[in-house]
Amino acid sequence: MSDVEPTIRDVPAAGVKAPITGAPASAPSRPAASGGYRGGSAGNRGGGQRGGGGSGGRRGSGPREERAKPEFDQKMLNVRRVARVVAGGRRFNFSVLMVIGNRKGSVGVGTGKAGDTALAIEKATKNAKKHMLRITRTSNNSIPHVIEAKYSSAEIVIFPAKDKGLIAGSAVRSVLELAGITDVNAKIRSGSKNKLNIAQATIKALASLPTKALTAKPPVAIPVLVS
Repeated sequence: MSDVEPTIRDVPAAGVKAPITGAPASAPSRPAASGGYRGGSAGNRGGGQRGGGGSGGRRGSGPREERAKPEFDQKMLNVRRVARVVAGGRRFNFSVLMVIGNRKGSVGVGTGKAGDTALAIEKATKNAKKHMLRITRTSNNSIPHVIEAKYSSAEIVIFPAKDKGLIAGSAVRSVLELAGITDVNAKIRSGSKNKLNIAQATIKALASLPTKALTAKPPVAIPVLVS
């Protein structure tokens, strides 16, 4: 026997294999996930976010809120771009012609001008509400007699036509339709094509109709006895 005793580091522990000198260390094994990295994580991702029918889905989560019906129906007759010359060049705005009505005897025409179309429409609607006109109609939603009016270069005439419906064109039809007037025949006598003048002439003609205050019977005066 040799007198030299082996040291502790030279003796491998029980059940542990001694490393082989010069051999590369083995790479750590990849954890075996169910479905792999693509199949597992991506599958869970796709099933959690894209899967429909879940309680956390955004679509169809609850009943939709019903929008309130506006008080007046509105129709845009004309939109045009206007330019104003300033020191730095030209500045463009939008001019909108709007007619509104409840189809029950109330109608109004207004204009609005702004740098944005939506703001111009809002201004025109407010202007039309400010100049709202209340019209007295007959029992069949017509007019009692022939009316005519002239505004600037536009001249129109409106005839009552029983059981004929609404016979009109251009801006006259839009105004009469939103006012709720039927069984009439309207004609434009002038050669004007300006929708603003035609609409204002229609409003002027309708304003000549007798109102309810004028057609109502005057109150009877009660004599007062003075002692």
